[in-house]
Amino acid sequence: MKIAYIGASGEVGKRATAELVARGHQVTGISTHPDDIPKIEGLTAKAGDINDTDTLVPLLRGHDVVISSVQFVKYDHDKLIEAVKASGVPRYFVCGGSGTLLAPGTQTRIMDLPTFPAAAAGSASNAARFFGRLQEEKDLDWTYLSPPPPPGFAPGERTGKYRLGKDEMLVGPDGKPGISYEDYAIAIADEIDNRKHSGRFTVGY
Repeated sequence: MKIAYIGASGEVGKRATAELVARGHQVTGISTHPDDIPKIEGLTAKAGDINDTDTLVPLLRGHDVVISSVQFVKYDHDKLIEAVKASGVPRYFVCGGSGTLLAPGTQTRIMDLPTFPAAAAGSASNAARFFGRLQEEKDLDWTYLSPPPPPGFAPGERTGKYRLGKDEMLVGPDGKPGISYEDYAIAIADEIDNRKHSGRFTVGY
């Protein structure tokens, strides 16, 4: 497939674009820092700004899938969604936030728990607002992948093993949520290759 990846210079983006290219996809990596995008065959780096819709839309047009993996606090949610829609790309995949995941066995978002780190409240709020904005869309085919919350979501080992969930946070055998960036990248590519979800899903060990 032809895949446009917004945020290709980020820690997740670098790993995910490499995984997608290794599977034979043609990837356009889009970033405000294109020089930081890895120089590998099959990955074309392009400069693009989410807040500049006029230039972003042409970069997206002609691809089979748009993936975004960026910090929610840094851009205008409406502009990004409108750019994806205006591009005519039929599928939109979001590397989302973890705050809206439900605590195991409850209907309470983990961002609403008293134990949720205050330092993460701002970013969680922005991610939640973006997730809510997507849920209002009737004419956009979107998928939103929520990772486990930090510190369990971090660089680590590429094992190729993970579990799938829907709206409830997954907890590993050690009682903690987590997945490496490397295995999260595999989960992204697996979903692109063999679609199993519409709307939101999550992954974890």
